[in-house]
Amino acid sequence: MSKRTITLDDRLYDYLSAVSLREPALLARLREETAALPEARMQIAPEQGQFMAMLVRLMNAREILEIGTFTGYSALAMALALPPDGHIVACDVSAEWTAIGRRYWREAGIAERIELRLAPAIETLEALLADGGEDRFDFAFIDADKSGYRAYYEACLKLVRPGGLIVIDNTLWDGRVADDSVQDANTCAIRAFNAALHDDVRVDLSLVPIGDGLTLARRRG
Repeated sequence: MSKRTITLDDRLYDYLSAVSLREPALLARLREETAALPEARMQIAPEQGQFMAMLVRLMNAREILEIGTFTGYSALAMALALPPDGHIVACDVSAEWTAIGRRYWREAGIAERIELRLAPAIETLEALLADGGEDRFDFAFIDADKSGYRAYYEACLKLVRPGGLIVIDNTLWDGRVADDSVQDANTCAIRAFNAALHDDVRVDLSLVPIGDGLTLARRRG
């Protein structure tokens, strides 16, 4: 029995996908279209989308906040897991990338569940708070510019209800966070964010080694 998380080589990853992944055909098509983009590295892994969809279902979430939408894969995965009256506020700055997602949202018949706000995310978060959005959301997903993670997280702590979940992507950052010789701005930002989150008594915490590292922070209270 292993005392630590197993390393996934290509063969084991393929096995995991074969026996676990239930990616709908529409999501697979969106992922494949996104893979052709120069920015494809920003796409989440399919098993990560499936994991978040399960979290949404387990929580019976109805209100979701997404910070960083890219081509809409994660929004679509979560929207498909919502009940008919569920709702996602999706924040992004790119009309070009999100236009890809909108096509797939419409094809899936869930476009009405996703409210896309094209603006710097911090502006949208501040507007939600100004509109009385405290404790509104059951679930938040942060996957945007790494320098903004701390500000997004602090806003989400107000917007997500007690017992709600904040999920943060890229917290292992391809392993660079553990290499002290790597000192670029993004790596340092994630490293500092991880350290601060570890000591944050306002949340229950687990960093799950799925995709590029997915941190789950449950708001206490």
